[in-house]
Amino acid sequence: MKAVKRDKKGYVGLGLRGMLMGAADAVPGVSGGTIAFMTGIYAELIYSLKQCGPEAVKVLFKHGIPSAWRHINGNFLLSVFGGIIVSLITLSHLVVFALEQYPVLLWSFFFGLILAAVWSVIRHIERWGVSVMASFALGTVVAFYVTIMTPTFIEATPIMVFLAGMIAICAMILPGISGSFILLLLGMYAPMLNAVKSLQFTTLAIFASGCVIGLLSFSRVLNWMFEKHKTLTLALLGGFMLGSLNKVWPWKVTIESIINRHGKEIPLLQSNVLPSTFETSTGQHSYAMLALALMLLGVFMVYLLEKFGNKTGN
Repeated sequence: MKAVKRDKKGYVGLGLRGMLMGAADAVPGVSGGTIAFMTGIYAELIYSLKQCGPEAVKVLFKHGIPSAWRHINGNFLLSVFGGIIVSLITLSHLVVFALEQYPVLLWSFFFGLILAAVWSVIRHIERWGVSVMASFALGTVVAFYVTIMTPTFIEATPIMVFLAGMIAICAMILPGISGSFILLLLGMYAPMLNAVKSLQFTTLAIFASGCVIGLLSFSRVLNWMFEKHKTLTLALLGGFMLGSLNKVWPWKVTIESIINRHGKEIPLLQSNVLPSTFETSTGQHSYAMLALALMLLGVFMVYLLEKFGNKTGN
């Protein structure tokens, strides 16, 4: 994998993809890595992150800043992560509002998006041998198990914020496994979202440090997997996406919940149900037809994102 040459328009396109990734990462259950894969920049993203290691430091001291910047594919990373940051600061408010006020409709859209993304990934697999099918099954089982784990509630100490950053960023760059959902499982989703909204720079800096360490280490693993075992890796990622669908099923009933320190009810255990059961159990409208339309819109969005990725040459 090598860096792709782009003009200014190409880098604007990267920024837009970064914004889509940031908007997806704001939702517990949707991965920004899924968006990166669908828009054709995933392999280059992993390669560029892998370049940000000790070798980059050597290039910096030996050849200077311009050479080091080219070594890490700096323009690419700046465009993508700039878009992610802008999106998290701006669109996160809109996404959180939709998640609170219209959860069924938001989850329906993302269900269609991820369902189509599964096909988007596995269609690149030419041969389905035993090992490939086993890799796909493993990814599905692991992701499904993650979605049924019970969230924990821990104090947002500096060390926990740092560790949460390391773990969540690894999930965030994996298609199918949401970094924000991992934060939810760790009990760190609400604290970090509040830190973004209220610009708590110290907390954000600690979290970002954990993210940097996690990215520098995990990206090397992923880059090696793509270079040496691409087909198996694609099958594994496709399985991750398929297993994550359990989390984004729109109609859920809460089995167990707790009240947080702000007096807000937080679901702990939820069960997926049919729209009719949802209406009976909750007394709320299922919006079944509108939800179906939004699922189809999500599928169509995958088609557009792939066309956009192919048109701009990744």
